[in-house]
Amino acid sequence: MATKDLRFFDFPDAERLPDGHPRRGMSVVAALSEWLIHANRRLDGAWAQRYEHGVPVTGLEPLQADGTTGTLVRFLPGKSLRSQRLPAADDLRRWTARWPDLQVLIDDQRASQASSTDRAAE
Repeated sequence: MATKDLRFFDFPDAERLPDGHPRRGMSVVAALSEWLIHANRRLDGAWAQRYEHGVPVTGLEPLQADGTTGTLVRFLPGKSLRSQRLPAADDLRRWTARWPDLQVLIDDQRASQASSTDRAAE
């Protein structure tokens, strides 16, 4: 994930995602984030790795098995991206409609952070 996984940009015949869009790789998200934690849960084990500005800062760390499988990615977008408008709920539904098992949760804490900063300044 931390390497520049843009190898699919220059290959028009590269495998496409289910929605028809070309692959871009999670490295783009990792590089544009202050931090990113990528967790994988499989039948044969579970692990996580943390990245900061696209660079791994931990090795693969084992996770406690919980009987689930799947991938979870949590990240904090870089400062320049956090000032951008959030996508509307309808946009997210449309973009993710072809992946019925995909869940997207946006936890916008900008307002709570601003009020915490205001209280600290008083």
